[in-house]
Amino acid sequence: MSKKSKKHREGVVYSTSSDFEYDDEQEEAETLPPQEQRLKVRIEKKGRKGKTAVVVDGFVGSDQDLKDLAKELKSACGTGGSAKEGQIIIQGEMRSKIVELLKEKGYSNTKQAGG
Repeated sequence: MSKKSKKHREGVVYSTSSDFEYDDEQEEAETLPPQEQRLKVRIEKKGRKGKTAVVVDGFVGSDQDLKDLAKELKSACGTGGSAKEGQIIIQGEMRSKIVELLKEKGYSNTKQAGG
């Protein structure tokens, strides 16, 4: 017996109307200016096989703007990382340097979270 994939059926609406159009596009959040962003910078080790990473949380905006900010932070720190689901993850323990870089870029509401 073959199982049919249900991953593309989620949220599908059935209509008998011939004029009905299914809109699959989601609206992207408009990026707030840097002064209005409330970013939290924390160090995380759990779930990373003992390796340290800095996580920047709280970014409100489009995925492209998030990726651009992550790219600038990674190049300034000289390390790797990623940007997904509203978070920027930078490899290494560079929390204070990242907070300084964000404040220089105009993100004045940036706080260090955790110990």
